[in-house]
Amino acid sequence: MMLARLTAKPEGKLAKQLCKVVLDHFDTQYSRELGEAWSAARDILTSPSCWQHAVLLNRFNYPFELEKDLHFKGYHTLFQGSLPYYPKSLKCYLSRIPHRIPSERHQIGNLKKYYLLNAASLLPVLALELRDGEKVLDLCAAPGGKSIALLQCACPGYLHCNEYDSLRLRWLRQTLESFIPEPLENVIKVSELDGREMGDAQPEKFDKVLVDAPCSNDRSWLFSSDSQKAACRISQRRKLPILQIELLRSAIKALRPGGLLVYSTCTLSKAENQDVISEILNSCSNIMPVNIEEMARTCSQDFAFVPTGQECGLLVIPEKGKAWGPMYVAKLKKSWTV
Repeated sequence: MMLARLTAKPEGKLAKQLCKVVLDHFDTQYSRELGEAWSAARDILTSPSCWQHAVLLNRFNYPFELEKDLHFKGYHTLFQGSLPYYPKSLKCYLSRIPHRIPSERHQIGNLKKYYLLNAASLLPVLALELRDGEKVLDLCAAPGGKSIALLQCACPGYLHCNEYDSLRLRWLRQTLESFIPEPLENVIKVSELDGREMGDAQPEKFDKVLVDAPCSNDRSWLFSSDSQKAACRISQRRKLPILQIELLRSAIKALRPGGLLVYSTCTLSKAENQDVISEILNSCSNIMPVNIEEMARTCSQDFAFVPTGQECGLLVIPEKGKAWGPMYVAKLKKSWTV
């Protein structure tokens, strides 16, 4: 059942070569942590022809004709259930069968009409419950998809998009330029600070903080083109939770009392997900878990979840017909008293 299928199904430009080093490592770890659920997820993650792409419409240059075309092609709106927080201004469409519309090219001065993304990426954005006028920090913001999604939900009083990696920072700036009109740029700040220093630089400034942390990106790692680099990544993987915890501690400092913090990754790894959140809850007396189990119940039509053992944490796992994720989401609140 777990025999290595080392060549992904060919699909034109989507044809990719699986990295055996990473696949073997994931097979060992995820079979132990996820059991049979890993077998179904593995089939999707190793077959790019099965991957799905959601279409997030840009409310600042709304594509009415595209929306009609998506309806005609059988796309439906995401989150047809009634989430506790779901702004009417957020419009995202998906197809139940693997289908991808072309990406738009970046053109200076012209706003893009839509953004292609893994639909599970919207869960941490919705968990943050952004309201008009709030101050929000996207601590690890590149390539910018979640920042764009946040701005589809509400008009913040201040949005701070931070990215420490200089190459990814350029990507972030281009994404924001492609989707956000000039008047809104006045409430957006882009910085290149080590996220571990943000809490000291901006103490208790933000109402909401998103930490979409650097992680062992499962989809990307499985198709690493350089086996030696892949082996190096795996050997360094155990250090990632240390970085993730440090980023969360910094985010907590930057969050005002009473504010919400959402932590997310695109890996299935327990060490980078549940274990990181458990460490924060056990060591930070001013941080409380926020139950988000209702989100899983409401979204079960479009997403597959596996148990995390945490009321404050969700884990989206890809399966046939619901090929979204991996995506781990945890929701925390900073208390008024320590």
